[in-house]
Amino acid sequence: MTHAGALPGQPRGAVRSGPATERAVNVLAPNASAMTLDGTNTWIVAEPDSDLAVVIDPGPLDEGHLRAVVDTAEKAGRRIALTLLTHGHEDHAEGAARFAELTRTRVRALDPALRLGDEGLAAGDVITTGGLELRVVPTPGHTSDSLSFHLPADRAVLTGDTILGRGTTMVAHPDGRLGDYLDSLRRLRSLTVDDGVHTVLPGHGPVLEDAQGAVEFYLAHRAHRLAQVETAVENGHRTAAEVVAHVYADVDRSLWPAAELSVRAQLEYLTEHGLI
Repeated sequence: MTHAGALPGQPRGAVRSGPATERAVNVLAPNASAMTLDGTNTWIVAEPDSDLAVVIDPGPLDEGHLRAVVDTAEKAGRRIALTLLTHGHEDHAEGAARFAELTRTRVRALDPALRLGDEGLAAGDVITTGGLELRVVPTPGHTSDSLSFHLPADRAVLTGDTILGRGTTMVAHPDGRLGDYLDSLRRLRSLTVDDGVHTVLPGHGPVLEDAQGAVEFYLAHRAHRLAQVETAVENGHRTAAEVVAHVYADVDRSLWPAAELSVRAQLEYLTEHGLI
């Protein structure tokens, strides 16, 4: 068995509900699947001495889960004062409207269609609810509206689906674009180099203790896949489906539809850069 510390990003271990850092608590949603791994991580974030909390990604429209998030905060003596979304995929955002009803909170997101209230989210915004400091980091690529949240006090970053706790994420073409995604990974790498971020709190999978290692692995993986796709095209595999069957032959076929989206994004990137 490979020790977790030897895996990319040094995953902490089993995914479970509970404290992950001094300020972040996970409530794991019951929506495990091949695409969502162990389920969606719904994050409750608060200053240790504050009675106000922020929730990031309420998750699916599952009444039991949404109430469990509220109960977890209340048992810690906190009221949920704000809801944030990393992006609009249903496993992260479907329950947001109902969660807003339960908590009487605003929902802030990059996409105006997902917001409840007048305020959105944009690069450079700083969330200060209850004395908390959360910095908004634009990380498009998985989707065009993807955001991450830098939690400086814990030297952590909440990445949604931009970096997962296990495996790699898809670029959801045509909304997601590979060039944007590579830029976002480099932006996250700068947080690890310049701002001392060492912990990844992902939207799915275990907490990662080595943020820089995770980002470097993702960048290397993308470069490797791009080279494979380029070679596949040169060898006569012209369509996205043909490339997937060739390049992802060792991957579970249930993941091929997601792989095809990423391949379409890779083909578009290679075409735009004159490589195929």
